[in-house]
Amino acid sequence: MSPAPIDIRSDQQLVDAINTGDSNAFEVLYFRHRDWTVRLALRFTGHHDDALDVLQETFAYLARKFPGFVLTAALTTFLYPAVKNFSIAVRRKRRRATGNEDLLPLIAASATSPATQSALDRDDWQIRFSGLSPEHQEVLMLRFVDGLTLPEIATALDLPPGTVKSRLHYAIQKAKQLQHEDTDPL
Repeated sequence: MSPAPIDIRSDQQLVDAINTGDSNAFEVLYFRHRDWTVRLALRFTGHHDDALDVLQETFAYLARKFPGFVLTAALTTFLYPAVKNFSIAVRRKRRRATGNEDLLPLIAASATSPATQSALDRDDWQIRFSGLSPEHQEVLMLRFVDGLTLPEIATALDLPPGTVKSRLHYAIQKAKQLQHEDTDPL
């Protein structure tokens, strides 16, 4: 792949430029958000090749929104549901093709680069949060790995802010409890 174009414009400015016909601005958005998209897709799919397919589908989806796309939140907030839904579809397709029901949970991968993600890191996340529901794992990851704010998480998941706060609070408490149980001698 070619190196990422350097552009200091904000995502909003890039969206505005794309809406006025600047095709280079789309390339800048792609390079700016591709690694995040692949990391997120990898968490959902557990397969690097599937994550790359999701990356392609996600940016094709975004491209179809232009011209006329209005960015009302952070671009990652807009992209999150698309990545999640494309990942679920790819995961289902893989399951049908292979008959494999043993899929990695949503928390499977969290490193900054899929290329450097080790199996040990995935196993650590999987073990550490295996006692949490996928919904609680998801809010933890969005908040502490992806760095989304509570309103951004609410928008990305299409949930009321109170539900996000509740899930996050429960997930943190449960994670602390699980950590305490792991270190507490019998």
